[in-house]
Amino acid sequence: MSQIELVSQQYRAHFGSDPQQVIHGPGRVNLIGDHTDYNDGFVLPAAINFGTDIAATQRDDKLVRVLAVDCDNETVEFSLDDISFNENKMWANYIGGTLLALLKAYPNITGADLVVTGNVPQGAGLSSSASFEIAILKTFAALNAIDLDGIQAALMGQDAENNFVGCNCGIMDQLISALGKENNAMLLDCRSLTFEHAPIPENMALLIVNSNVKRGLVDSEYNTRRKQCEAVASHFDKPALRDVTLEQLLAAENDLEAELVKRAKHVITENTRTESALTALQNNDMEKMSQLMAQSHLSLKNDFEISTPEIDFLVDTIAAQLGSEGGVRMTGGGFGGCVIALAPKYLVDAVTQKIAATYQQQTGLKEQVYVCVATDGAFNR
Repeated sequence: MSQIELVSQQYRAHFGSDPQQVIHGPGRVNLIGDHTDYNDGFVLPAAINFGTDIAATQRDDKLVRVLAVDCDNETVEFSLDDISFNENKMWANYIGGTLLALLKAYPNITGADLVVTGNVPQGAGLSSSASFEIAILKTFAALNAIDLDGIQAALMGQDAENNFVGCNCGIMDQLISALGKENNAMLLDCRSLTFEHAPIPENMALLIVNSNVKRGLVDSEYNTRRKQCEAVASHFDKPALRDVTLEQLLAAENDLEAELVKRAKHVITENTRTESALTALQNNDMEKMSQLMAQSHLSLKNDFEISTPEIDFLVDTIAAQLGSEGGVRMTGGGFGGCVIALAPKYLVDAVTQKIAATYQQQTGLKEQVYVCVATDGAFNR
């Protein structure tokens, strides 16, 4: 049974009728370019074939009723006229915050009955939250016949996460979930919100391995890293690290705390790597892509200090299998989550078997492997 059929069936069981709309918001994986987005830099994500599905019917009042299948069938009810932070059900705040952002631009939207489910692994760094936000926005836009575009939706999702949920995320997750393109990654300029699609070669798979080292962005050191980056940009009197060169940073090394220099060095060099990755993909140059992803991982590990021993073990194990035919690195906010490998399809089984034979024995944790394809974003469907 497809996800669409499943969520429709769950809607019928709960509300006793067929839904008017069934909407999908994809998750994402970032091939390269981590912690560059909130520094006005470059990222290279792809929307993936895992995401959030919402079955919905419009109401003629302001009431929103939600069944969250994946949260033990918990329910919430609230009015669009009275949205407040829910201390007991954190998942509900992604809905409330997103709708508050939508209401600023479209105050006359009406309520809805919703059933929500998804298959993005929670806490793995594949952006289940942005997938959820974009799916909510697409749902309410469809129900209310609003001509909402993907960039508007992405900014609203980011607003919800920054100002309601309490995580200072950048724009990448929401924008790729909204506007991703099938069989492509996206080089996104997080300052101008312009983007260029980067073809993923037909013989390559997106192999995502969840370390099952759990982390929550809101509770992690994510916000600390952001403040450190802002402190360095402020030192140079620049709006963001995007505007600081590596030469400028190294020349000012003695004027900054060593830790701040390391954080900024990662971001500045990662921007360069991410732009180079677009060219590598366009030229089907996997040897170059392999080098760039390896350099990115080492930078995240040593300069940004957000990797873990388990993640490093996975990266080293997969890299040994791929050689220069593919690339691998940690991906996401850090402190756990997933690694992403761009792997030739013929090597996927060998990589998977090698991880299965070694990872749990080494770490005591059981990995989960997802072989993914790049899909269209919610606002490209």
